[in-house]
Amino acid sequence: MAFIQMVQPKDAEGVIKEGYDMFEKHVGIIPKPMEMLSASPVLFELGLKRIQYFSAHPTLSFPLLAHIRYLAAHSLDFGFCMDFNKALLEKQGVGEDDFQRMEKDPSKSLLEEKDSAMLAFVIHAMRSPGSVTEKDIESLKALGWEEQDMVDALAQGVSMIDHSIMMQTFRIDNQCMTP
Repeated sequence: MAFIQMVQPKDAEGVIKEGYDMFEKHVGIIPKPMEMLSASPVLFELGLKRIQYFSAHPTLSFPLLAHIRYLAAHSLDFGFCMDFNKALLEKQGVGEDDFQRMEKDPSKSLLEEKDSAMLAFVIHAMRSPGSVTEKDIESLKALGWEEQDMVDALAQGVSMIDHSIMMQTFRIDNQCMTP
């Protein structure tokens, strides 16, 4: 049982109801981290704005972002959102062999070269931030990535950390989804 009170879908009002309705309509479920954030309506609203920002991102595609979230959660051994993002990737045609290959080497994803390089950069930076070099940044720029893209992509990956720690702390069910 969770240590904090979260807003249940039937009790949602205002921005939380709007967010829950959006998730139900577009995703079919309410992600558990967002239900957790319902305990703090301002953080919930910021979480929604973040999701809206990334969903309309001009250069980071939905498949790239789903790959980042999946591999970030996998790399950090945070099971909360691995299943959710794995399901999204499976709907895009990623198979079990593909998952195993990119878990070992993120640059071996099914993404196009440019996106695959960004994915590899994010996971590398998360695993060993101090080992990122100027050459890594220049390599991404040579593929057409801007610095803002790098910051945004890395922010997407590291966002797995805060939710995972919070969910563990507050003993929230480790499933990423609310049925």
